[in-house]
Amino acid sequence: MNIPPQLVELKARLHEIYDLEMAAALLNWDQTTYMPPGGATARGRQLATLGRIAHEKRTDAQIGRLLDALRPYEETLPPDSPDAALIRVARRDYERATRIPAAFTAELYQHMAASYDVWSRARPANDIAAVLPYLERTLDLSRRFAEFFPGYDHIADPLIDMADDGMRAATIRQVFAGLRQGLLPLVEQVTAQPPVDDSCLRQFFPEAQQLAFGVEVITALGYDFTRGRQDKTLHPFMTKFSLNDVRITTRFDEYDLGSALFSTIHEAGHAMYEQGIALEFEGTPLASGTSAGMHESQSRLWENIVGRSLPFWEHFYPRLQATFPDQLGNVSLETFYRAINKVQRSLIRTEADEVTYNLHVILRFDLELALLEGTLAVRDLPEAWHERYRSDLGVTPPDYRDGVLQDVHWYGGLIGGAFQGYTLGNIMSAQLFEAALRDHPDIPQQIGRGQFGTLREWMREHVYRHGRALDADDILRRATGRSLDVQPYLAYLWRKYGEIYGIAHTPFHQVVA
Repeated sequence: MNIPPQLVELKARLHEIYDLEMAAALLNWDQTTYMPPGGATARGRQLATLGRIAHEKRTDAQIGRLLDALRPYEETLPPDSPDAALIRVARRDYERATRIPAAFTAELYQHMAASYDVWSRARPANDIAAVLPYLERTLDLSRRFAEFFPGYDHIADPLIDMADDGMRAATIRQVFAGLRQGLLPLVEQVTAQPPVDDSCLRQFFPEAQQLAFGVEVITALGYDFTRGRQDKTLHPFMTKFSLNDVRITTRFDEYDLGSALFSTIHEAGHAMYEQGIALEFEGTPLASGTSAGMHESQSRLWENIVGRSLPFWEHFYPRLQATFPDQLGNVSLETFYRAINKVQRSLIRTEADEVTYNLHVILRFDLELALLEGTLAVRDLPEAWHERYRSDLGVTPPDYRDGVLQDVHWYGGLIGGAFQGYTLGNIMSAQLFEAALRDHPDIPQQIGRGQFGTLREWMREHVYRHGRALDADDILRRATGRSLDVQPYLAYLWRKYGEIYGIAHTPFHQVVA
């Protein structure tokens, strides 16, 4: 079939927008890794300029005319064809982008850069007063953003929809309520047991050796260092500048072995997703993970379902002991395995165990909704945060640094749509892993031999390669046979932690209606 000239022009315009976005991503990466503090003001201006130009190009009326002209061609294509997916996604992006004024985009980029800079200094100093004015403006910008998209049932819906297409506040509330109902009995039973001794993880582990071991692990998993690199930052993240330049960052604590190790595996999971997208999508809107939740399914799958599993450490633990012989030489595999899977009521989301992690996410989601609804004022957020931790997790933050300042999301982005993807990803990770095991029952044995290719290639075939050509629900239904389902995740948690802590497995139907 002949390629219409309108499609050629559309692709050229989309490539130009993609290049501008990747240039902005590079500036963001530099700001969070190597940029000197004095560069913050200029960096905000630079990002605002790139954001404005990209937005002007994204909303150019000619793109709308090209998309209209391509409708007859689109109707002749199989729905799953790359061109049909590109036109469909480009139209969705165009219709969204044209609702947002260019001046607002520039204002938002400049504010986010300034807010991140203030947060990066305020968190170590426990200076909540410094960030509150910026957070007030972030909330105002978030509400203004949502108002560009009338017709939703909840003010948070447009913000959620941008991160997890098709999801709504009401749906997520329902999913989270069912998950919470299934989790609370497990949390209660596990935390009633004698605490696991994890002192083996709290010794001195030099950063250089931690870095080297982490690189060995993620290289074995399949992170391609010829198409990526790893650097240090305040808050670990993954970013990309092309499908052949996908980077990860981490942070180190020399007295907590698990902190850098598992965040490194986590970010590598994100990166392997991006590195696995079909290269034919490069330079187009399809060259990205399809949703925050699906992206998180991959980071959490590799970090937790694989990286905290017993077979994984049957392979890697002798190597870790060789790396840290003085610290771990006399520590048994069983002791180490129980330590890295210790369940406790804790303060820090990024370091929370699998059982309690989602409680951290649910309370943040609830606080976001309250802020956007106007039922919670920014000035009252720090205390509301403390109260939710007391009620939900039974712990009280000793300061703001490990309280409301701990996550970068509200200080480097909008309020709303920032957190639900983490828990949606946890649910999806177990659902996808269950499907992979149906196709390849010997995956756990392969993991025990340090062989990850079968699982990685299954994910590449069913998830990665599609990029945004399929949405999250399409991927789940095709890969697993059903839409989002909390049951495999709860079954996984009850099975794993029931074995570790010696507790009875409460049947699923008894904990979730």
